[in-house]
Amino acid sequence: MEYKITVVGIGPGSKDYILPIALKKINEAEVLVGGKRALADYASEGQKTAPITVDIQAVIAFIRTQSLEKDVVVMVSGDPGYYSLLPALRNEFTSSRLEVIPGISSMQMAFSRIGIPWQNADLMSLHGRLPDYASLAYEKGRIVGMLTDDEHNSQRIAMLLLDAGWPQNTPAYICEHLSYPDEKIFAVSLLEATARDAVRHCIMVVMG
Repeated sequence: MEYKITVVGIGPGSKDYILPIALKKINEAEVLVGGKRALADYASEGQKTAPITVDIQAVIAFIRTQSLEKDVVVMVSGDPGYYSLLPALRNEFTSSRLEVIPGISSMQMAFSRIGIPWQNADLMSLHGRLPDYASLAYEKGRIVGMLTDDEHNSQRIAMLLLDAGWPQNTPAYICEHLSYPDEKIFAVSLLEATARDAVRHCIMVVMG
């Protein structure tokens, strides 16, 4: 018998934004894997748990061992299909063993918060990744959504875009702590973004 590995998207953070089917899978799990915050929020007594850490191979090894005898549920923030653990799991396990439950990504929520469609936006992640500077080039009407990190924060990204030819008055939205009580969304120009305090882990949407 092949035991299932179910990858569950738990949304941007608040429990208000997790799908009922995802919550059902989590509650029924015998073995539950997820970030420390996710485990604190969703794990229940009697479940065997393991945190997702920077040591991804250790996490994979735990899942492999546990899935020899039981189904395993893996919680990932946002949507599993958008910069999550799913690619690493696909490299280790056959697709027949993987079940994926979607979730609301922070990128999706950022666009909904500012009330604009995102089907024509260019999406990229600068979270732990070096930017492809050619991909930052200005084009009139272009919309870009970006995941940020400590180095490529809102201030640094604004500087890079200005260097890439974006006008100083280009509208930008800095979306921080989405779905949480302390959620903040700042509407600024790129020039203003270079002068204000850097926001590190956020979604930044720029509208050319």
